[in-house]
Amino acid sequence: MKFNIRGENIQVTAALREYVEKKVGRLEKYFETEQPADVQVTMQVHRGEGTIEVTIPLNGVILRAEETNEDMYAAIDLVAEKLERQIRKHKTKLMRKLRIDATNKVGQRESTPVAVMLADTDEEDVDINIVRTKRFDLKPMDAQEAVMQMDMLGHSFFVFQNSDTNDVSVVYRRNDGRYGLIEPK
Repeated sequence: MKFNIRGENIQVTAALREYVEKKVGRLEKYFETEQPADVQVTMQVHRGEGTIEVTIPLNGVILRAEETNEDMYAAIDLVAEKLERQIRKHKTKLMRKLRIDATNKVGQRESTPVAVMLADTDEEDVDINIVRTKRFDLKPMDAQEAVMQMDMLGHSFFVFQNSDTNDVSVVYRRNDGRYGLIEPK
């Protein structure tokens, strides 16, 4: 793995760098391919709390986790655990999908890029139950109006049709209180 570690309002010391590389580097055992992943790590301190954000782009999947703690080393431990859970969850989903495909195609098995990338791990049975479905008309609006609508409804995200691009977009409230916009490529 190639690490790109940067700090905001914090000096990234050699000890912090080594700790991140050690903890996050352990995840490499889950990857079969020899190509190293480019791991983006951002550490920041705000109001006495350390936040670490780790992004690992893989073939077809982007693993991302963020944790905040008073102790930066504890935050690093928590983010590594969260990433490991994500990998196991994706692995379980892929294995379940491959089993279903195998039974539907009578022995013909397709290989997905992510399945090739993830090594065998203990499967965890993860049930995803969708308990509610909502349907609604998308009103064309700009991102500013979508944020106002979201705030009026008291939601943490809002789906809308962007009047500038005519694409479906999402605005959301970030943990730091600011807003984010998700747009399709």
